[in-house]
Amino acid sequence: MSYENLVCRSIIRIADNHKVTVVGIDGLGGAGKSTISEKICKKLESYKFNIILLHIDDFITMREVRYNTSYPEWQCYYDLQWRYKYFVETINKIKNGTTKNQLEIELYDKDNDNYYKKSYDVTEHTVVIVEGIFLQRKELKGIFDFMVYIDIPETVRLERVLKRDTYIGNEQQIVDKYQNRYFPAEHKYFSEYQPNKSADYVIGEQNGD
Repeated sequence: MSYENLVCRSIIRIADNHKVTVVGIDGLGGAGKSTISEKICKKLESYKFNIILLHIDDFITMREVRYNTSYPEWQCYYDLQWRYKYFVETINKIKNGTTKNQLEIELYDKDNDNYYKKSYDVTEHTVVIVEGIFLQRKELKGIFDFMVYIDIPETVRLERVLKRDTYIGNEQQIVDKYQNRYFPAEHKYFSEYQPNKSADYVIGEQNGD
């Protein structure tokens, strides 16, 4: 059975007892979170669930905050990158039914380095899929009803981002940014939280994309 079916079966069991179910798709840079999230969303939609897909990068801070030169690059990424408080407040509004039929969420616009608002329908049998990095941190404890972790080796992920993240610059510039900013933060997260052991379901190379 495919991982989409296995994950969706678990989500459906949980959703039977919840008005809103919140699912995390956790993984490090280049793990394939977006692709896998879209597959799971599509599968759940076929079961007539109302799906809200959010990306943790919709909740990042302004550039001047997350690139504070007073701190090492990796620490900026780990400690200053995301608006966790606002994200948690938003998810709690959805889960606790403090919205009516729609919820307006403030999302980050990376092209203009500001925020815009987008409305989402919140109905019975809503599943919120959140994809992103570091989803099992203590700041987000208690938010998720089901957690998926995508466990892909760093060497494979680096090969992927070298093809994907060309907006950073040439190949060496991409490597430098990952070595200075992303990988050290990822190593800290993995060491502190062991996300591959604490997730409800792990997708590896053998059953991933």
